[in-house]
Amino acid sequence: MFSLNRVGAALLTSTGKIYTGCNVENAAYPLSTCAERTAVVKAVSDGEKSFKKIAITSDVEVGFTGPCGSCRQTLAEFGLDIDVYLISPKNEAKMYSLRDLLPIAFTPQDLQKPRASHDIIH
Repeated sequence: MFSLNRVGAALLTSTGKIYTGCNVENAAYPLSTCAERTAVVKAVSDGEKSFKKIAITSDVEVGFTGPCGSCRQTLAEFGLDIDVYLISPKNEAKMYSLRDLLPIAFTPQDLQKPRASHDIIH
C-alpha cells in the first residue's frame, strides 16, 4: 500500500449475501483497485448481479471517504438505486443514493438508445 490510505467496503446483494473488499494498490497507481470495485468483482465472480447497499470506510480521521468516479460508474452498471453508506472511524455515517452521487449517469441503457442517422460532426 503506497498511499497509506486504507479503505474497506461491504456490498450487500439482493440475495442477502455480503461481499467485502479492500483497496489493493500498485506502485503504478492506475493499476490499483479500490475497495468498492474489489467487492463488486468478488460478487460478480460469484454470480451476483443485483446490489442493494454498499458501506465504505477508511482510516481518514476527519470527514468521510466517498467512492471515486470509477467506482461510482462501476456500481452504476448494476443500477442507480444502490444506497451508499459512508462510515467514519468514529462510527458516524452518511447515506446517499448512487443516483445522487452520479447525476446524469451513463448506464447500459444508454447503449440501447436510438442513434442519429446523420453525421453529428460537420
